[in-house]
Amino acid sequence: MIIVRITRGNNYMKLICLDMDGTTLSSTNEISKENIEAIKKAQEDGHIVMVISGRAPESINATLEKYNLNCPIGGSNGTAVFADGNLLELTSLTKEQNKAAAIELDKEFVPYKIYTNKGIYVPQDWEERLNKVLSSDKVPFEYYKNENFERMTKIPDEAEGIQFFNSVQTLIEDNDITMQKFFILSLDPAQKDRLQVYLQEIEATYITTSSPFNLEVMNIKGNKGNGLKVMAEYFGIPLEDTVAIGDQFNDIPMFKVAGLAIAMGNAEKEVKELSDVITLTNDENGVAHAIYKYILKKQ
Repeated sequence: MIIVRITRGNNYMKLICLDMDGTTLSSTNEISKENIEAIKKAQEDGHIVMVISGRAPESINATLEKYNLNCPIGGSNGTAVFADGNLLELTSLTKEQNKAAAIELDKEFVPYKIYTNKGIYVPQDWEERLNKVLSSDKVPFEYYKNENFERMTKIPDEAEGIQFFNSVQTLIEDNDITMQKFFILSLDPAQKDRLQVYLQEIEATYITTSSPFNLEVMNIKGNKGNGLKVMAEYFGIPLEDTVAIGDQFNDIPMFKVAGLAIAMGNAEKEVKELSDVITLTNDENGVAHAIYKYILKKQ
């Protein structure tokens, strides 16, 4: 395939891939006026700004709509990639992977969510699972102060589109449903370690995390790096003209693929070590700073 570079003035068109939580969103889960203006300025200059997040596509789109932003997206860690209203690629777990993961999650009685092509599903006893670990005295005190704690431990609500199930095996056998990601709330560190060891042994899975107290399970082909590649190919942008901005371990695959990897000032140490440059924190408009300094060259 021959890729033709698209130019805008004296600059090549860039694909800018933005993580959401801890990156585009502040610690209070807001997109600042400065970040909004920078995103729109980049779009006006002919660049493509993609939001690629561990969140479900519906959640990403709802947030963007709230701030009057229109961007292509990669939901569920890049397993569900959309542009121009079309699904470009959907990377799902196999039934065998789903069964193996579900057996262990139910045995450990952890709260978890399943991101699917039909929305998010959770066990009917999700709240009971959460309360069990919260009352166990095994949750580190610092977890309660983490900016993601309230959002990740929020009780699932049908009014927000969450669907409940009694039997995960019945859900897995439904041929109309494909599962892109297991999101596991692992507030007990010892339990998290046990789960991670087990889940990594499931053939052809990719295990990552987006906070100190969660695990995320996808097909080995489902990650933010692949989501970036799919979007770059769709717009005919060479990988050397792509930029990734993020803060967590689930951003590492796109850091390894992008032409320029930018870590947030609040990023995990290992993420910073794998980046090319470091911008300001998510509470200091780090996305805007990076866009102006490294893409628009105005700082």
